[in-house]
Amino acid sequence: MKKKMTTVNFNGTQEQEAMLAQVIDEYKNVKGALMPVLQKAQRIYGYLPIEVQKMIADGMDVSLEEIYGVVTFYSQFILNPKGEVAIAVCMGTACYVKGSGDILNKISANIGVKSGETSSDGKYSLEATRCIGACGLAPVMTINDDVYGRIKLEEVDEILARYKK
Repeated sequence: MKKKMTTVNFNGTQEQEAMLAQVIDEYKNVKGALMPVLQKAQRIYGYLPIEVQKMIADGMDVSLEEIYGVVTFYSQFILNPKGEVAIAVCMGTACYVKGSGDILNKISANIGVKSGETSSDGKYSLEATRCIGACGLAPVMTINDDVYGRIKLEEVDEILARYKK
């Protein structure tokens, strides 16, 4: 599944930009250093918006297309900030067989955000994740630090209502 970039206002700070510049300087002449630079940039910003990708491209003398190709290929990279209410639905085999696909669709319809996206106001983000290791509780979803297991489709709206305050 190809990651999508949505329009979310970028709010990077000068301090973050200085930290990224230091990382780039450290790796600028190191062959094959793009992955560690991207990983460190994600630690600095929490995700890799296009603005950060451009800074890395300029600083590392690598094309933006190459950077975008790397960050959309590897699942470890996040293109959108997590929302204030970060929702993740497990799509591992056990969860999927027990209806997590339908749960994901219902959540998407309820909050108006597609999987892999963050709402423009930063309130909600929705991710379809790989197995989270709670197969005995399938289907499972997490909302921030809360884990919900054995979810029934008819419970989704009630669960989400707790986070709409």
